[in-house]
Amino acid sequence: MENTERTSSSHDPRALMALAHPLRVRLITALREGGPATATQLAAQLGETSGTASYHLRQLAEHGFIKENTERGTGRDRFWEATNKGVRADNIEDFVHHPDRAVRGALGLHIHEAAHNHTKELSAWLRSMDDMPAEWNGSWDISNFTLKLSPADARELEGKIHDLIESYREKEADKPADDLALRLHVHAFPRPVE
Repeated sequence: MENTERTSSSHDPRALMALAHPLRVRLITALREGGPATATQLAAQLGETSGTASYHLRQLAEHGFIKENTERGTGRDRFWEATNKGVRADNIEDFVHHPDRAVRGALGLHIHEAAHNHTKELSAWLRSMDDMPAEWNGSWDISNFTLKLSPADARELEGKIHDLIESYREKEADKPADDLALRLHVHAFPRPVE
């Protein structure tokens, strides 16, 4: 597994299985978006017990998705932080056809949880879009496209989309911490012929 400051690519089936838990996905998302926090703070934010949050945070740390922020807190209050801005499973076919059924099941759970979270985030924004500052008018998009591409062309397109998104990471450094964040979901999948 490769962890970077930007996104990470998961090459380890055990890491994928560690991520394939709804609470762990919510914990890592909260750390990526809200910054360092303690298990107690995260538990209160997510409606869980601190013991449950602590256990799942340790599992995420074991696989390198988060780490302890030793500059904050005391010996009793451990602050955790995300080690990257996202996870990119660029070798997804290795998991789709993995010989271990548990790995395939973990992939399915992780993908379904991600899609479910994307739907919840989009629905929450739709409910609150009229409360957004005026300068955000016209800066959002809900589009869909269908292209007849070869698998190689589809991989190339996906790579270019990811590269373009990553090229905007440098602009984040100039923004105040309390600025709104632009959330992007990328879904690309082959549709069966009807």
